[in-house]
Amino acid sequence: MGQQFWGEEILNRGNGDGFPFESASRFLGFDRDGKYGLEVPIAVKSMKITPVRTCYESPWQNGVAELWIESGRCDLLDHIIVDNERHWKRLPTRYFRYYHEDRTHLEMNKETPANRSISRGRGRLIALPQVAGLHHRYKPAT
Repeated sequence: MGQQFWGEEILNRGNGDGFPFESASRFLGFDRDGKYGLEVPIAVKSMKITPVRTCYESPWQNGVAELWIESGRCDLLDHIIVDNERHWKRLPTRYFRYYHEDRTHLEMNKETPANRSISRGRGRLIALPQVAGLHHRYKPAT
C-alpha cells in the first residue's frame, strides 16, 4: 500500500473499525499536508466523522494542537491505566481543568491561564489532589 493511503489504513484497521468504542468522535482534525490526499477525508466521512482541517491563514494551529496533545500525553496518559470508557472520557475533562486552573506555565511567568491567585503563607502546606491524584495543587494550611 502506498504512502498516500496510510491514513485510510490506520482509520479502517483493515476491518472498518478503527475506534475502540461503539461510537467514534464527531470530528477529526488534521492539517493541510498533501500526504492525506483525497482518500483520507473520504474515508473519514464514510465513518460519519466530519474532517476539520486547520485554516490556511492560521499555521500556528498545528503547533498549539501538537503542544496540547504532547502535554496531555506526558502529564496524563503516560501515567494512567484507563479502567473503562467512562473513565477514558472523564480524564481529559479533569486534565483540562487542571491545565488551566492549577498548572503553572513558564511561558506565562509561572502563572496559570485562569490567573489563579497566588497563595502566600508560611509553614505547613496542604496538598489538594488533582486529576485523580496524579497532580497536586498546594496551599498553605490555615
